[in-house]
Amino acid sequence: MQTIRLGLIGDNIAASRAPDLHHAAARICGVDVAYERLVPRDLGLDFDSVFARARAEGLRGLNITHPYKESVLRFVAVEDPAVKVIGACNTVLFGDSAIGLNTDYSGFVAAFRGRFGVMPPGVVAIAGSGGAGKAVAFALAGLGAQSLALFDVDGRKSQALAAALRQHQAGMAISAAPSLATACEGADALINCTPHGMSGYGGDAFAGIQLRDRRWICDAVYTPIETDFLKRARAEGAGILSGYELFLYQGVHAFRHFTGRDVDAAALRRALR
Repeated sequence: MQTIRLGLIGDNIAASRAPDLHHAAARICGVDVAYERLVPRDLGLDFDSVFARARAEGLRGLNITHPYKESVLRFVAVEDPAVKVIGACNTVLFGDSAIGLNTDYSGFVAAFRGRFGVMPPGVVAIAGSGGAGKAVAFALAGLGAQSLALFDVDGRKSQALAAALRQHQAGMAISAAPSLATACEGADALINCTPHGMSGYGGDAFAGIQLRDRRWICDAVYTPIETDFLKRARAEGAGILSGYELFLYQGVHAFRHFTGRDVDAAALRRALR
């Protein structure tokens, strides 16, 4: 049986369960996968060199995480029109060329529907307009959010994302807010797409923002699964969409790209417990 070699490139991935997910999916589907963490600073290389080495050494594909989801676009061909508009890539498939994909986008749609069914997202505020924020924002537009208010500490990012969304979703109310507090005014839902709360970073992007009466809350962070942000939201009775759900479904979709196999999400969830 041929071994399918895969990897994850990121800066803070010691606690990532991506290797567990892909190894479990491989066992379920009866294929052999070798999946490794590739941390540029630990390898004494920059991102460009790690990416080039992975391709030269014959890896089938890569997952890309913070902070490289946008910079990787320099090295890939993007065929999916949605990914071109999003401007971020979390999955790379090597072949004659390197193809850039975004399973954060498709994974968020699947995770939202799995948790909330046909419920409309409503008025949504998003903290963070980097790679994850872009994918989630475009997914929410596709899910029929009433409006999106974006905030990033780098205001240029939120302004650029708002402009891209307006071109993609004409008629939808989209704003780049001057502060997170402003973005959250009147929001039904709050979403963290920053590294705040992640193992190795800590914190709560929405510290000081009241969570009472929010309809639902999402944290794209999944290590740990129960961040301080989600703990506060749960205490206030909000509906919760954890980063683990996004992690699970983006992984299911990435595994399909890497192997051509469809792994059952419920079976994979049980295998990962």
